[in-house]
Amino acid sequence: MARDQIDMTPLASRDELVGWIEAGVKPREQFRIGTEHEKTPFTLEGLRPVPYDGDRGIRALLDGMKLLLGWEPIMERGNIIGLYDVTGGGAISLEPGGQFELSGAPVETIHQTCSELMAHLAQVREIATPLGIGFLGLGMTPSWSRAEIPVMPKGRYKIMTNYMPKVGQYGIDMMYRTCTVQTNLDFSSEADMVKKLRVSLALQPVATALFANSPFTEGKPNGFLSFRSEIWKDTDNNRSGMIPWAFEDGMSFERWVDYALDVPMYFVKRGDDYIDVSGSSFRKFFDGKNEKMPGERPTLSDWANHLSTIFPEVRLKRYLEMRGADGAPWGRLPALPAFWVGLLYDEASLDAAWELAKGWSADERQQLRDDVTTQGFKAKIGNRYLFEVAKDCLALAHAGLRRRGHVDQSGRDETRYLEPLDRIIDSGRTPAEELLAKFDGEWRGSVDPAYAQYAF
Repeated sequence: MARDQIDMTPLASRDELVGWIEAGVKPREQFRIGTEHEKTPFTLEGLRPVPYDGDRGIRALLDGMKLLLGWEPIMERGNIIGLYDVTGGGAISLEPGGQFELSGAPVETIHQTCSELMAHLAQVREIATPLGIGFLGLGMTPSWSRAEIPVMPKGRYKIMTNYMPKVGQYGIDMMYRTCTVQTNLDFSSEADMVKKLRVSLALQPVATALFANSPFTEGKPNGFLSFRSEIWKDTDNNRSGMIPWAFEDGMSFERWVDYALDVPMYFVKRGDDYIDVSGSSFRKFFDGKNEKMPGERPTLSDWANHLSTIFPEVRLKRYLEMRGADGAPWGRLPALPAFWVGLLYDEASLDAAWELAKGWSADERQQLRDDVTTQGFKAKIGNRYLFEVAKDCLALAHAGLRRRGHVDQSGRDETRYLEPLDRIIDSGRTPAEELLAKFDGEWRGSVDPAYAQYAF
């Protein structure tokens, strides 16, 4: 999650809310790629969760990264909770259970995404290894219970932790036990946003299958290929899901604002304080009717923060966020932005991707989303297996990246980053099925070897 925004301009009209999102519109030549990934820290000795405090804890890790990088610390009540690059580069933040997130800088090519990732991992290793900390590249912690995982000292997480059990059975798991890789992409107009939103929503289950990587809970197979994806189905249905109304006539920035206004809030930030307003809608706050803050009106910061607490499969802020993939080992991370850039940043591939998906009904899209968590590529939509759809999408992504024509020093274009996905398609198995085969075979019923084989 990015830093909480600070802009205390009070809001006067709904148009300002629309305008804030609309300000994301960019000409095509200014399109950028942002990649975020989370990884689970663990103790190299004993494979345990890493506490926040102590001379070998998360705080020590962040302090070391601050000295190494010279980035500005993000502080909350005297605790370091993240770092950011003041020159407009990336940021490092903590998820609730200590999952370590890099929010990458907006870059022009996947080559730059890959370079940024390599640099980040080298820097993290330099500090983490002497502290006895490793990082795991799976979609969910494979061996720890909820109770074992430490809580990071962030006010917003305390509010969310209290609220989550009221609205779904898996919200706490989402916060403390899952990891994702996401990519953030631009749009050139409202119509372009709508088209990309629809294509990426419909095809998000393809990314879920290609990256399915969370088949274990507390040391045993959990019956899912992507349990992380299943978790999102029962976290908080007021703020997540496949948003079927995005496919209806009249979809627009305004329509998104109207949706977001009615999503229950978590918190309002004033200075260093997080005020718990969980369950009350932004619309009420906008009308000056928030029970905890009667008569007060929201600011642009409140709006930006609220939008960051909405969790559908694709999220609109001032860019579109692809949210359907499990966290992955480092070699597969650049494949996610490569996949979506190939599909969405090339007009011919975008048109062809819409041709693939435009005939699907809301019920069919939802069924595919439901089935992919257990069936992976064997899920069906209409008369097609998801495997066939994924194969088509990957071909379109290859074609889109080829046409972009961005080559690296060795003369290779961005399609090189799709190779891990090509191998998955060639094998016909999701990454989770490979994990399960190892568990039943060479790992002899233990998830512990994952901490070596899937570490960063």
